[in-house]
Parts: sequence; C-alpha cells; structure tokens
Amino acid sequence: MGGLDTRSALDRGLDAALRHDRWVTLGSLAVVVVIAWLYLWHAATGMDQASMSMPGMPGMRAVPRAIDAMALVLTFVMWTVMMAGMMLPSAAPTVLLYGAMVRRNGARGTALPGVGIFASAYLLVWAGFSVAATLLQTLLEQASLLTPALAVASTRVAALALIVAGVYQLTPLKQSCLGKCRNPLEFFVSRWRAGPGGAFRMGLEHGAYCVGCCWALMLLLLVAGVMNLAWVALIAAFVLVEKLFPAARLVSRLASAALILSGLLLLAGI
Repeated sequence: MGGLDTRSALDRGLDAALRHDRWVTLGSLAVVVVIAWLYLWHAATGMDQASMSMPGMPGMRAVPRAIDAMALVLTFVMWTVMMAGMMLPSAAPTVLLYGAMVRRNGARGTALPGVGIFASAYLLVWAGFSVAATLLQTLLEQASLLTPALAVASTRVAALALIVAGVYQLTPLKQSCLGKCRNPLEFFVSRWRAGPGGAFRMGLEHGAYCVGCCWALMLLLLVAGVMNLAWVALIAAFVLVEKLFPAARLVSRLASAALILSGLLLLAGI
C-alpha cells in the first residue's frame, strides 16, 4: 500500500507540474502574440497616416529609394514580428506537447527552460524566412512593383503569386510538411533529443517543417498588402484551421482551387 500511495503522490505531483507548466507556457505565448499584433496595428496605423499625407492616388506605385541599412532592419523586424504573431497560435499545441513530454521523460526541476529554447528555435527559423521576405520586398520596391501599401502593383505578378501558392498546396512537399505540423507526437517520437541542445534542434526542425508548409501563403501578403491586417488575420486563421482541424487535405484542396481560380480571373481581368 505504501508503494501505491507513493506512486499516486508522484502522479499527482506530475499532473500539478504539467498544469503549472501549461498555464505558464500558454500565458507566455499569449503575451508574445498580443505584443506582436499591437506592434503590427501600430505600424499599420502609422503607414496609413503616412499614405494620407502623401500626394498622388492611393494605388500609385511606391517611388524607389536608395536602400539603407535602417530600412532593411525595420522591414526585417516587421516581418519577424508578423510571423511570430501569425504562427505561434498554431504552434502552441506542439509547444505544450513538448513541455509535457519533457516532464514525463523524467526531467528534474521545471520543463519551462526547454520549452523556451524549443519555441525560440522555432521562431528563429521564421526569422530566417523573414530575411528572405525582406530581400524580396526590397527587390520589388526597387523595381517599382510595390504600391505605398506594400502590395504588388503588377497584375501579372500578383496573379502568378496566387497561382503558384495554389499549385503548391497540392504538392507532396506541402502535404508532407503539413503532416508533420499536424502530428507533433509522431514528430517527437521519431526525432526526440534530450537536453537544451535537443530542444533547440527539434525547434529548428519543426520550424523548418512549418516554413515548408506555409511559405507560399505568407508571400501572398505581398499581393494583398503586407500591412493589410485583415489579410494577415485571414491567412493566420487559415493556417490555424489547416494545422489543427480535421479534414486538412480537403481544406488544402479547397484553398488551392480558390487561389488558382483567383489568379486566373486576375489574369483575365475579371
């Protein structure tokens, strides 16, 4: 009886620790997401006010300007914060599962440092994507292909981006990456590595799968307008649905059809 009582006490202690870690993790993720969206809202408001004070029509193309380091840094920060605000909600279940597995694998003390390392490595991968997005945005701006609202000014380029994103939804690479994002338990079981180094590496790997799943959708922000928060929220919501809800394959196919059709209609001038 004494052994059973001890085991029961240990199980209760583990459950209490898991609940504590879960709430701290959820709270931390929520704070980061809220701060990210407040930053985006502030930046979008500032951009709207600047556009209103500029002469010319709302749809006019942005005038190319000399590339400077500060502009690149600010653009990179904008993309990085945006990716954090968009992707952390859909990644939250994976982060929580990682913390639970650390606890149940006998980690002493708290699982929270490992959770922080895992989540930071995940965001680091999206920061790498933000570098590529920053360079692409800068190239489009220098080619006079962006409006002041940071949307692609060329109908053909916008249509091509929609069609490419739609076709990518159907590719084996997209479906493979989506499968890893939808099944974090399988990912951890097959790739588990203990310790801080393991947390960092698994965070990088899971982040890479998420970028592989969502990169084409994220670049559609350059079609709708990078600081169009309604589209930012819509794409973030779609990513959440695609990752966490049933019938992911059907959702991907419907999105693919809608994107390809939208691109073709845009090309046809309808």
